[in-house]
Amino acid sequence: MFSIHPIPAFSDNYIWCLADQDTGKALIVDPGQAQPVKDYLVANNLVPDTILVTHHHPDHVGGIKNLQQAWPDVRVVGPAESPFKGSNHPVHPGDEVVWQGLTFDVLAVPGHTLDHLAYFSPTQVDGKPVLFCGDTLFVGGCGRLFEGTAEQMHQSLSTLRDLPGDTAVYCAHEYTLANLRFARSWLPDDQALADFEQQCQARRDQGLPTVPSTIAAEKSLNLFLRWDDPAVAEAAHRYCAEQGLPSGSDSEIFAAVRHGKDHF
Repeated sequence: MFSIHPIPAFSDNYIWCLADQDTGKALIVDPGQAQPVKDYLVANNLVPDTILVTHHHPDHVGGIKNLQQAWPDVRVVGPAESPFKGSNHPVHPGDEVVWQGLTFDVLAVPGHTLDHLAYFSPTQVDGKPVLFCGDTLFVGGCGRLFEGTAEQMHQSLSTLRDLPGDTAVYCAHEYTLANLRFARSWLPDDQALADFEQQCQARRDQGLPTVPSTIAAEKSLNLFLRWDDPAVAEAAHRYCAEQGLPSGSDSEIFAAVRHGKDHF
């Protein structure tokens, strides 16, 4: 029996733990800090045998060496072409990663960084297919473009948008309320956004995460996936006219939304 749990780290990171309760094995995603992971594993009698890395940023890989010292046999799966050189099992887009009978497809999702990967399993865990997407897709948002272009990120998000709608989206940060505040500034009359913001605020007020989401929910609510939504396109055209930016193509509409969030 599999289950997925968030391990909070830093101020707003989520390190994900996929646990096999039958064997006591654990798969850890993007452990930027070691101690919270160690504490969780010990408290739940779990042994990590695999770490998945989505990209090279320190808040995603900073705890790996320490975890390897504690569990020397742990398999570290990460992008082969990457500034991060700590993977002992480097992978490329199109590869598969097998863990405890689950198969993860390795997806190329450059934009936030050039080496960024996502891991998708069509096999259901907690009733849904699984996506570990790092900093590419957030609830109501997407990652900043530190290395890639808007065109690359638009293509990456298109790849994720095409996944099954019931796919659970396990992203790496609790950015939801900030993302929704921005979205509401662009679409103040979107009642679904307003309702969702209230739901997420209630969860945060109770100390609960707003993650995971689903692909279907993000397609409906997330401005960064709604480049072909007339309401978002209209808002983007207005913004681009003010900023002197192009807004003719889907990727340019996405770029306008990203530019707007960056300057919000």
